[in-house]
Amino acid sequence: MTVFTYARVSTLDQDTGYQDAELKAAYPDAVHRQEKKSGTTTRDREVLALLLDMIGHGDKLVVWKLDRLARNTGDLCRIVDTLTGKGASLEILDQMIDTSTATGRAFLQMLGVFAEFETNLRKERQLAGIALAKSKGKHLGRKSSLSDLQKAEIRDMSKKGINPSLLSKQFGVSRATIYNVIKES
Repeated sequence: MTVFTYARVSTLDQDTGYQDAELKAAYPDAVHRQEKKSGTTTRDREVLALLLDMIGHGDKLVVWKLDRLARNTGDLCRIVDTLTGKGASLEILDQMIDTSTATGRAFLQMLGVFAEFETNLRKERQLAGIALAKSKGKHLGRKSSLSDLQKAEIRDMSKKGINPSLLSKQFGVSRATIYNVIKES
């Protein structure tokens, strides 16, 4: 039996240190892997895909917390189905869940529902905050690379037939930015 551990954080400035320490304390001889990718989906998580491909009969995948593996029940069920189909199991240290038992599988599915619910609540709060900021007239996103005066200049020059490529060089912005300014008028 081979034990594989998987630690994940969402952004490059985050650190898997605490997860790694917990996983290595529980399974010092395991194959340890980490990933820095968003957990909202399993797409583009190459390390997880590699582990799921490598894992075989009797092996075990161990994660520190459920949300480090999956944040929605669909992804969680697919991962568990993949492991089950290969005769492998999943262990979640923090919640003491082991899918090699019927109780562990049932509890895992309930936790998956709550993890997805929490993600949906977070999204709703974020969208509400964005809507509130917009209603107060706050500009969201990156600061404009052009002033209003420069934008007016670009529109005037464009009406005179000056090529967008030349305008992009003159103002030091991409052609897409020039096209967006022209389209605004």
